[in-house]
Amino acid sequence: MLVWNRRWVSDDGLIVLRTVRNLLAGDGPVYNAGERVEANTSTLWTGLLALPGLVPGVSLNWAAVVLGLLLSVLGLGMGMDGARRLAGGRRRIVPLGAMVVVALPPFWDFGTSGLETGLIVGWLGLTWWLLVRRLEALRRAVEDGGGPTGRAWPAAVVLGLAPLVRPDLALFGLLAAAVLVLLERRGGVPRLVGLAAAAAVVPLAYEVFRAGYYGLLVPSTALAKEAGDPRWGQGLIYLDDLAGTYALWVPLAALLVGAVLLVARRPTGDPRLRVATAAVAVAPVLAGLLLALYVTRVGGDFMHGRMLLPALFSLVLPVLVVPLIWRTVLPVAVVGTWAVVCVLGLRPGYEDLGPGLIANERLYYVRLLGVPYPVATGDYVTHPMVPEGVAALAATDRPSLALAAPRPDGELEWRLLPEPAGARDTIAWLNLGVAGELAPLDVRVLDGVGLVNPVAAHATGLPDGRIGHDKDLPPAWYVAEAGVVDDGGFAPAEQLAAARAALACPATVEVLDSVRAPLTAERFWRNLTGAWERTSYRYDREPTVAATCAAAE
Repeated sequence: MLVWNRRWVSDDGLIVLRTVRNLLAGDGPVYNAGERVEANTSTLWTGLLALPGLVPGVSLNWAAVVLGLLLSVLGLGMGMDGARRLAGGRRRIVPLGAMVVVALPPFWDFGTSGLETGLIVGWLGLTWWLLVRRLEALRRAVEDGGGPTGRAWPAAVVLGLAPLVRPDLALFGLLAAAVLVLLERRGGVPRLVGLAAAAAVVPLAYEVFRAGYYGLLVPSTALAKEAGDPRWGQGLIYLDDLAGTYALWVPLAALLVGAVLLVARRPTGDPRLRVATAAVAVAPVLAGLLLALYVTRVGGDFMHGRMLLPALFSLVLPVLVVPLIWRTVLPVAVVGTWAVVCVLGLRPGYEDLGPGLIANERLYYVRLLGVPYPVATGDYVTHPMVPEGVAALAATDRPSLALAAPRPDGELEWRLLPEPAGARDTIAWLNLGVAGELAPLDVRVLDGVGLVNPVAAHATGLPDGRIGHDKDLPPAWYVAEAGVVDDGGFAPAEQLAAARAALACPATVEVLDSVRAPLTAERFWRNLTGAWERTSYRYDREPTVAATCAAAE
């Protein structure tokens, strides 16, 4: 109910939905038809959302909300059952760690949102549950004195999906794989080789497809956010924005105390089972710490709490529920009190932007649109800028590039720059999801940060720019790339000439051909073999520097 009461589809969620619409329209898993750019971080989420789209009359927007909610509930339920089984299947249990998940407002916000958070929670809960079931199978095997029982391949297949759920979840997947090897080693080398093949076949096959189809080794979102660059300062701000706002040290300390008290009981049973049980219990905790460390290293995100939710859920998996015994009474009381306080009063101290330009994203859009539950396309027509730009393009009698420019009073207005005959209408706007939701599929929608714009994706960013938005491509690039002959002075002449020269640099031409040239067998092979170089290629965001054709360091 808490998640349903915060139902919405975020701007980034709308990006996913436009990709799904293009896929269903036969244009492939792309954001703009004719440009093979992987705009979505979660491959599996895109594929799942396409399924309800095959049913006539089903709203993709509402399908994303419902599916995210159901997967969140499923993940929590599977995780709780896994924790119950880990504790020996006791009937008298209490939802200790589950209270942390249920009470935290960011879990409410991103349980829907159109993004993959619900899928992540569902996948984490299912993977953990499958590992616990394999532990139970090992217990039975040890008791019976035989080899492994039951089928382990479902666990291998599911944990192998980690990078397709979200690339950074490979950290969880690798630790889960190590635990699965420990649990199944009694079956011998052939069994382990078979499980490794079951885990690797789908992600490896997709990686070959990604490199050949998109021409990159990673989604365009990784280039846009430069996921390999360390930004510890911003990351620590992001970590404190979540942990400090909700005083997370209180429940996490109580969970730690509860876990220590539970394992402090005198160990019994076969030593092999104790080691296996410890591995299953510790793996998600280590994975959660690694995920939190990774998110902090790359600078977090611009959305309050969102990127740390998988790490937090992973951390609490082993103690989502605990036995109701005297050892757990105090931790349960502490976490229960914190949960009540959190639900009733703990919120970010800002309505729009907070420290480090972190956004209270859902509240921002609710206030901007004047809609309490922004989900459907019609809920976004009150956006103060995008509908006007889309309408202006629809009213033109020739292909045009729509760019926002400041008026003398400082307010933004749309400028339409004529494009060559045969070109497609193009609109450029930062809120890419809203623009793509309101613009028809035959209108090209571009951003300046590189999520869907290949020109921006390979450009360098502004030093210390807002996380996820630091590329901020200058207008001259849009005008030059669109082929506008006379822009009426929209961009400085020197920058415009330099941008045209930069776009003619051989390496840049190859990058653009990899996403725009017809996808023949030869083009697929060139994309595949050149994906490594293309993924690392960058040029300066300043056209006058990029015009030298020197790659940025």
